[in-house]
Amino acid sequence: MKKERNLDILANFNILYIEDEVSLLHQTTTVLEDFVKEIYPCKDAKSAYEIIKSRAVDAIISDILLENTTGIEFLRTLREEGFETPIIFTTAYTDTKYLLEAIKLKAEGYMVKPINIKELLNHLYDLLLTKIQDKEIEKNENIIKTVAAITDTKAVEMVKFIINNLDENSVFNHSYSDIMDNIDVSKPTIIKLFKQLGDLEILVKLQNSKYQFKKENLANVDLL
Repeated sequence: MKKERNLDILANFNILYIEDEVSLLHQTTTVLEDFVKEIYPCKDAKSAYEIIKSRAVDAIISDILLENTTGIEFLRTLREEGFETPIIFTTAYTDTKYLLEAIKLKAEGYMVKPINIKELLNHLYDLLLTKIQDKEIEKNENIIKTVAAITDTKAVEMVKFIINNLDENSVFNHSYSDIMDNIDVSKPTIIKLFKQLGDLEILVKLQNSKYQFKKENLANVDLL
């Protein structure tokens, strides 16, 4: 069974949308603004370029054929200037030369008009999910580093041991003895850490020597 995409995550991102057909630009923008944090609609590459130079843009949706240029040329300019912003192309044409050029420039998607809004939203979700995951990883790393700065190294070693030994369901299935076999630490110290993590509902006991790691509760940790 295919996992349902949670489109709510799109509310964290800014999207640049380039389309020279005014009615389509307005229609799609009206739909997207209900899902994303900010939508920047543009009729041409020149105004789109000004946006991406001055605003935080997480992803781009661009028509292939634009007034006086193409979305491919626009993307090539961005890549030459060091912009790695992911892009999804839309076009009424299925000319393979555009597709091949888009692939060479590392475009992330290609949709044929008329645009299916649900498909577009799913494309954006898949595109931006990696950014969400990267932010989660960075957040967890920052928490570990902060813990290292304010507590003893044994606690940090134990936290690392726990995280490195989670199974695919984020379950830690090891005894205190397992920890002591790998880390030079006393049992009372382990008990103290597990109690602290339990009180914060980060490490929830399921049964003896089996704990559920709840990374979502890391957001509630007050490090100050």
